[in-house]
Amino acid sequence: MEDKSTKISEELLKEVDEIGDNHIMTSIETPMRPDAFDMSNEEKIEKIEGYFEKIMHTLGLDLTDDSLKGTPKRVAKLYIKDLFKGLDPANKPSMSTFENKYNYNQMLVEKNITLYSNCEHHFLPIVGKAHVAYIPNGRVIGLSKINRIVDYYARRPQVQERLALQVLNDLKQALNTEDVAVYVDAEHMCISSRGVSDQHSSTVTVEYSGKFKEENTKNEFLTYINAPLK
Repeated sequence: MEDKSTKISEELLKEVDEIGDNHIMTSIETPMRPDAFDMSNEEKIEKIEGYFEKIMHTLGLDLTDDSLKGTPKRVAKLYIKDLFKGLDPANKPSMSTFENKYNYNQMLVEKNITLYSNCEHHFLPIVGKAHVAYIPNGRVIGLSKINRIVDYYARRPQVQERLALQVLNDLKQALNTEDVAVYVDAEHMCISSRGVSDQHSSTVTVEYSGKFKEENTKNEFLTYINAPLK
């Protein structure tokens, strides 16, 4: 009699093969299990260390070598405390806003925000820039908060389309305005270092909301982010 778990695994493998290298975004929310935070960070580091040690052993590497023996622990700490720290809601930056006392009602653009993320399909780096804009509606936010919220959502296994949407939705909620735009231009190492090995292409994803869907406002935003540095 066929084992039920075996059948599910075969169906899952078939689905993965059919998807191939296509970048599929199933939800605006990062897919997380309900028990994602039952373990402490220290417990997760210990488990990942053991798993990565097995991967290195399977690859044939000599883990008694002075250069390699500390690698599993280093990778585990890197995953939890750096590359994927954005998975933990405890690391989300505060989104405190301030009264717009200057009555500034023009577009505010934070451009060239450095972005480091990882593709959730191959766990390879995504490196690029994000440009974020909003039109105040009674509230403004500290400029560094925009950088921090981009970094927070980037520090997790990601799909670039989802990243842009997550930043957009958080800013809309924090600022109580629909007038937000997010533009992400990034290189994917899963394209440049494997498969087609294209060294020069980048991926652009854009999300517009509110007034930014209007042609004039959209063009003004694009003019600002493409303006040469002085």
